[in-house]
Amino acid sequence: MKDTVISTATIRMSIIEAGKGPLVLLCHGFPETKYAWRHQIEALARVGYRAVAPDMRGYGKSESPERADQYTVFHAVGDLVALLDALGERQAVVVGHDWGATIAWQAALMRPDRFRAVVALSVPMMGQPPVPPSQIFPQDDSSLFYTLYFQDPNEAEAEFGRDVALTLRKLIFAASGEAGPRLPGDSTPNPFGMVSRSTGLLKSLPEPATLPDWLPALDFDRLVKDFEVSGFRGGLNYYRNLDRNWELQHLTAGLPITIPALFMIGERDTGLSVPGMNQIIAAMPTLVPDLRGSHVIPDAGHWLQQERPNEVSGAILSFLECV
Repeated sequence: MKDTVISTATIRMSIIEAGKGPLVLLCHGFPETKYAWRHQIEALARVGYRAVAPDMRGYGKSESPERADQYTVFHAVGDLVALLDALGERQAVVVGHDWGATIAWQAALMRPDRFRAVVALSVPMMGQPPVPPSQIFPQDDSSLFYTLYFQDPNEAEAEFGRDVALTLRKLIFAASGEAGPRLPGDSTPNPFGMVSRSTGLLKSLPEPATLPDWLPALDFDRLVKDFEVSGFRGGLNYYRNLDRNWELQHLTAGLPITIPALFMIGERDTGLSVPGMNQIIAAMPTLVPDLRGSHVIPDAGHWLQQERPNEVSGAILSFLECV
């Protein structure tokens, strides 16, 4: 794999790439970097695809705009289009996980001329809610939903930055398949659930004695070093634009995604503990008429492409053969 920094029309982006052939663009989520796709890049390159994974804006060695309002999904999709141009490519299949999945869905919706198919992991395509997200997320006197906790840089940013390795160890383990099943009402600590106003997010999460087998120490150390350099502000800024995204996305509200699509989620994904998530997944064909599959990967948690690399790579390759 080749690791380079490329200048685009929007920002400088750090990318890893391998292979030659039709382009597949892989977008990571929070708190990850481009190396979350290391297994898929190798699998795609082996069978004749050009696989490119960028550090999204605000992550790793990619540029981090200072203002929080520069992290909308419109900025992120613009970055992907600019990256295609910089790579000399007209079209790509876009693959995303977590926030990368949200961005991939929006890329498919906004620019079907540039993205010919879409694969999303962990986050389904959702319709436009009637009110801004901040009015939907729960909170009370003692706790608030994690997306609300992420809004204040004096809270989450400061907490996460005190010990980067500990933060990542706790977040990754708690959202992994190793942490246990995820069902509505499950009492298993969820990093993407409710957060205590008095103690913050990390205190309630277990600290694993060892890293999961799918995350070797060298790969974890690389992740820690990347966040020690970039900090968490860029990644958290995506959450700070949820209401702004809602306002801007009235432009595309009601439009279907017309390109071929594939969805995957882990059986133990933390997102499945959100009330109504299974209904949202079941309703996706109304928003994505050419949805070619919606797969639940047994025993896997949120970090799907790392926890079950062979299954994910195989499903992507099978999908690509048909689009």
